[in-house]
Amino acid sequence: EFIARAMHQSSRRRGPFVAINCAALPEALIESELFGYVPNAFTGAHARGKKGLIHQANGGTLFLDEIGDMSLPLQGRLLRVLAEHEVLPVGGTRVEPVDIRVISASHRDLAAQVAEGSFRQDLFYRLNGLVLDVPPVRARADLEWLIDRIAAATEERIGFTPPARQRLLAHDWPGNVREIINVCELCAALCEGRPVQPDDLPAHIAAAAGQPDRQSEHELLECLRQCRGNLSAAARLAGVDRSTFYRRLHRAGLMDRRQG
Repeated sequence: EFIARAMHQSSRRRGPFVAINCAALPEALIESELFGYVPNAFTGAHARGKKGLIHQANGGTLFLDEIGDMSLPLQGRLLRVLAEHEVLPVGGTRVEPVDIRVISASHRDLAAQVAEGSFRQDLFYRLNGLVLDVPPVRARADLEWLIDRIAAATEERIGFTPPARQRLLAHDWPGNVREIINVCELCAALCEGRPVQPDDLPAHIAAAAGQPDRQSEHELLECLRQCRGNLSAAARLAGVDRSTFYRRLHRAGLMDRRQG
């Protein structure tokens, strides 16, 4: 959503930015939330009706998060909105024109969903213009830079001792950036200006640090030797992506020996 909002703000669109999490709304509500409804369209509907989020985004950007969780019937209705630039409220008979740009996001593999029939192929290609792949923190080669950048932005700038830094780099960060922010804020509160020690870190981060990677130091060096120091080729040989291989080298203190 942060990236989608930045794209909206940097565009020439002057309408609002409207975000909706398709996975968070119950199936019974998402249709009326997206498309709106006419007065008294169903039991419990407002007597004056309601404009849907698509109409509210008129002239601006509609961000559909977790679009892979949208049902097939709703996918068909959304496709019509994108193709015809008009929306039909629930219970209505007259369409309303809309001018929106749609940005969607999903943690699912939408191409795989198309192949298995749970996501419409025509909608997939309608949305599949510019694609940004936002990697999880565990797959980033610049993890140390990211941690330092977030630490420097906390209310009290914090620094990490080498043992504490090693434990942070060994963690897989399933909570991604939000988890790093929470850890940095916790350390800032506990340490009050002194360098962060391993004991200051959450227990699950400190405890997991001593666990070795699947590739031992010898195996990492052997992969590098066979590939003459080429990180990408060595990562393929080890069966991992380049960023993961780079991180394991860093954890093991082997970056300066990778040409050996």
